[in-house]
Amino acid sequence: MTLLWTLHAEAPAEDLQVISGAVLSHVRSQAFDPDASPLACLVHEGDTLIAGGSGRTECQRLFVHYLWVAEEHRRAGLGSRILQELEAEAARRGCRDAIIETLDDSVATLYRQLGYHSIAHVTNYLGPCHRHILLKPHLSHRQ
Repeated sequence: MTLLWTLHAEAPAEDLQVISGAVLSHVRSQAFDPDASPLACLVHEGDTLIAGGSGRTECQRLFVHYLWVAEEHRRAGLGSRILQELEAEAARRGCRDAIIETLDDSVATLYRQLGYHSIAHVTNYLGPCHRHILLKPHLSHRQ
């Protein structure tokens, strides 16, 4: 059989989905608990989304993918509250810990204040930005 090799600056989306799906399927087949459940906490002001966080719970861990607050609503505690809500739901789902990443040093400091510990730090990961990977070792169940 002849193999066709190609390089792409922008590969077809359906091919990229096949690759990511196959990798996730393989990893989940190796995991003790392969079920992943999505999770999101959204904050609206009227019809406008002003903040939110999303991720998944899997293998007794909360994986926070995104945490965002609109610029004009920052420093009001919304991000911390969203993270606490995600953590509380993850604890109800049986999660023991949570992992989150950021490229912003000041945000990493905030996560540390919220009980996260640095487990990896990559200097100049993306230009001058440093990649911080943080773990919160114990989640508490809030009512």
